[in-house]
Amino acid sequence: MAFEAAARKGSFTAAARELNLTQGAVSRQVSALEAQLNIMLFQRVRKSIILTDAGKLYAQEIAVALKAVRNASLNAMRDQQGGILNLAILPTFGTRWLMPRFPDFLKRNPKITVNFSSKLSPFDFNSENIHAAIHFGLPDWPDADSCYLMGEEAIPVCAPSLIDSDLIDSEIPKNPQDIALLPLLNLETRPYAWADWFAQNDTPPPVGSGMVFEQFALVTQAAIAGLGAALLPKFLIETELERGELVQLLDLPLKGEEGYYLVAPPHHSTFMPIIALRKWLLEQFQDGAAHPKKSPSSV
Repeated sequence: MAFEAAARKGSFTAAARELNLTQGAVSRQVSALEAQLNIMLFQRVRKSIILTDAGKLYAQEIAVALKAVRNASLNAMRDQQGGILNLAILPTFGTRWLMPRFPDFLKRNPKITVNFSSKLSPFDFNSENIHAAIHFGLPDWPDADSCYLMGEEAIPVCAPSLIDSDLIDSEIPKNPQDIALLPLLNLETRPYAWADWFAQNDTPPPVGSGMVFEQFALVTQAAIAGLGAALLPKFLIETELERGELVQLLDLPLKGEEGYYLVAPPHHSTFMPIIALRKWLLEQFQDGAAHPKKSPSSV
């Protein structure tokens, strides 16, 4: 703790003030740590200290560990019906599906504090301070237990203006061959979605991949703007469909093996906030939850 504070503050004096110790005590503790590790963590330059390369790396790694210890201590001191839950979520799933419904979870579990982080790339429970994650894919997350929440059906959609254009012969596409004539919009995280959809419908895919977008929100807005057709999860674009900003082209959803999972490391299997979240999520998905549910008057 003495080293981490000194590394963060850039000063033994400032670290001592934060830890309510003397400057000499912090300096001695850091020196003892350097002797134990047999490496130099700081360069002493006159009255200032500068982290060595080894010290920078060590500071980054122990900061994560100390944060985990602090959170564990806070959880231990809290009521057994509460605690802190660090949850990683997919950005679009979080903003469009989870957040409108989450007040219901907090009302039912007022003693649980949830900290959110959005992640598109995989991460390691052992190196990041995350208790659980809501993940889309297969139940193959290493060193973690996966709880299936729901599958997903992606449907071909576009703006009404695209149907009225001269890109297709008829007003409404009647088959996958008609859709193959449209410009296709792609999501970077699902590069083979259109190819899988055409294969599922026994139709050769068009030549060329079309425009690629990094985020779900961008590809959705591109489709609304009439830039092309997109394959989008139906439950995430219900508002756009209801407002008529997007129209479903064919009743031929893309069905895959992937789905939404709540994943957590095995040692968190009895962690009360995760148990409460799992129970609540399963209730939401079993009920369909097309729209945010009102919290019951009593729980």
